[in-house]
Amino acid sequence: MVGLTSLPGHVGDKPAIQSRQNPFPRLDLQAPPTSPRAFGRLVRPFLFTVGFTGSSFAAASIWQYETLQSRVRSFFDEAKADWMEKLRPQKRGDARKEVNQWWNSLSEGQKTVTGIVVINFLVFCCWRIPSLQRVMIRYFTANPASKVLCAPMILSTFSHFSFFHLATNMYVLWSFSSSAVSILGREQFMAVYLSAGVISSFFSYVCKTLTGRFGPSLGASGAIMTVLAAVCTKMPEAKLAIVFLPMFTFTATHALKAIVAIDTAGLVLGWKIFDHAAHLGGAAFGVWYMLTGHELIWRKRESLVKLWHELRTRGRGG
Repeated sequence: MVGLTSLPGHVGDKPAIQSRQNPFPRLDLQAPPTSPRAFGRLVRPFLFTVGFTGSSFAAASIWQYETLQSRVRSFFDEAKADWMEKLRPQKRGDARKEVNQWWNSLSEGQKTVTGIVVINFLVFCCWRIPSLQRVMIRYFTANPASKVLCAPMILSTFSHFSFFHLATNMYVLWSFSSSAVSILGREQFMAVYLSAGVISSFFSYVCKTLTGRFGPSLGASGAIMTVLAAVCTKMPEAKLAIVFLPMFTFTATHALKAIVAIDTAGLVLGWKIFDHAAHLGGAAFGVWYMLTGHELIWRKRESLVKLWHELRTRGRGG
């Protein structure tokens, strides 16, 4: 049973930036264009989304190939290291040993997302440094009216201003990581997660451009919604529960439908607390990937892996 919490991820905080109590410094954002709904400004974000997604899956394919190669080479080295570890006297209070024991107790999925959690926490700490505020707003919040359009689409996925926002998103990611990585594998999971961050940001850009409701967004929940949707699509009958109400259980399918319904209502009614378009974009990508994308993208990576193998072999021979 997996704990399920709400996903206050991409927070649309345009009103907060205009507030007098706003902790952010003012930036000279480009004024929202008025001619024909500024769709021309979405060309570069669209190309960035396609290029980044393709690069993520290509890198993941090569990463998986190199991982398999390294496992073969390191088999005997690991056996030797284990033998030497048994011969070495054990030290009491060995901090390194305790860390290794904790690390080995984690699932493969938890190990995979640990780096993501650490990066998110470091970015959160950067928000606390006054001298970095302008840089953080410019590059770590996604806004189609900003002068910087592409880099924030991925950087904002690792950005949280409030601790509650950070803790909630990371808890949900941690809760679903084991199931997601067991389904996709470590390399494919990372490609899906990173691509989801950019794709959900692009959905947000399109929606804001359509409605004219421009404003910065940040948070990991667009990508987390992809993870959640992928798991719920693959395991529709899995039982979930709200972390503070464990006595009430429901299926993964019902959970996904409820979240999508709430975000759809928020998008239609213009709720401004969350970036509902990013949530819906992430969910749509997760469902699509499990139903179609996996076969269309991941299972057709053999040609790239063969090309990489040939280049690698030539380089070694040379």
